[in-house]
Amino acid sequence: MKITVINGPNINLTGIREKQIYGTGSYDDLCEGIIRRAAEHAMECEVFQSNHEGDIIDRIQKCLGEDTAIIINAGGYSHTSVAILDALRAVEVPCVEVHMSDISSREEFRRFTYTSLACEKTFMGEGFESYMKAVDYISEKYNGK
Repeated sequence: MKITVINGPNINLTGIREKQIYGTGSYDDLCEGIIRRAAEHAMECEVFQSNHEGDIIDRIQKCLGEDTAIIINAGGYSHTSVAILDALRAVEVPCVEVHMSDISSREEFRRFTYTSLACEKTFMGEGFESYMKAVDYISEKYNGK
């Protein structure tokens, strides 16, 4: 099984924006860490990022029929996009939601995510480690490692 990591708007600015919330590690550091963790589980991993909702939907749809699991941090679209939710449901692949911050303790509008309705688990509030836990979860559940 492969892991497809899909990141939404502004995730590419990790390490630059709101460091008190998202930390100081760069987006490249995040991607390298995710790929390294997947490799430790003998899993292939692709990391994708876009600031555009349609591109995110297109990447989700590309997972249709693939032997993959999705880790998604749709950024602000997590809280607004029924279209991304519909795409996640349509492809019928295992999906895990990730947030670097603890969205349950932030502004009221961030506490609900549409994406969570298509995901079997959510990891949040642990910065980069949220992604690592998602990779570990997928490996244990679907890769048997």
